[in-house]
Amino acid sequence: MSPPLSVTAVFATMNRAQTAVECVLALARQTCQPDRVIVADNVSNDETIAALETLTGLPFELQVLRMTENLGNAGGVRDAMELAFAAGADAVWILDDDSWPRERTLELMLEKEWDPRVVRHALQVDPKTERFTWPLMVEAGEAGWKLVWDEEGLPDGDPLKSMSSWTGALVSKEIRAKTGPVNGDLFIRGEDEEYPWRIAREGFAFEAIRGAILDHPGPGNLVHWKLAGKNFFFERGLADWKLYYKVRNMVWLQQRARGRFHAIIMALAYSLIGVKVDGFSRVPLLCEAICDGWSGRLGKWERHP
Repeated sequence: MSPPLSVTAVFATMNRAQTAVECVLALARQTCQPDRVIVADNVSNDETIAALETLTGLPFELQVLRMTENLGNAGGVRDAMELAFAAGADAVWILDDDSWPRERTLELMLEKEWDPRVVRHALQVDPKTERFTWPLMVEAGEAGWKLVWDEEGLPDGDPLKSMSSWTGALVSKEIRAKTGPVNGDLFIRGEDEEYPWRIAREGFAFEAIRGAILDHPGPGNLVHWKLAGKNFFFERGLADWKLYYKVRNMVWLQQRARGRFHAIIMALAYSLIGVKVDGFSRVPLLCEAICDGWSGRLGKWERHP
């Protein structure tokens, strides 16, 4: 089945040959397939590019975008998206290399009348737990916004108005034209918050599609805190570089989106949670991340492995 509009699926990868191949094959099994798939390879030094380029008989055009330097997920997805829209795509479907859509996912996302002013997105489910990869904020009628952890907790209705989406999001060319490109300087662990924020700021909405599922592994050590009415999620035992990007980018985004006071609250919250969860050994790293986020020093961390 061909989609009613031109859709390009994009994702970034690096040194994850089998994972990237499985994602492409999951797209090939869709009952409604994208017209094109673009994989941004962040300078892999394993067999990732070779494995992708040996795939044949696909029902769509597969393009491997060979990045000249590692720009992280943010930079890779940005360049793949820009290439897709320049080639005439009506919408881009943003994925991770380990977010594999079930067979009817794209069909379900496109079967209702298309509204280019709305980011339509799939639900991400951790196949190990059958819970959402990340909890989802959805509108639940008179109850207002509700944080949902699994499909059973979803309110009635389809589609469901949601607050934000990145992985699994179908972004139209109209939204891209108004919002601009993804900020590649965030590298990783920030683009998934910053780009949806910019989309919402421009007046566009988000909606989740019931039954449209991405199988996407979730963190096995997620800590949920609620401070001053705001939800904070912290992954216990994160690698230093992952923790650095998460904290730096969130402090930077809070300062830009809500001002310095909220950025300070964010910095204090992450410091408190980080020490509580991982101990005082993380304090120097947290301080570096907070200072860099506060001063706007983005891009690839100088100590990135």
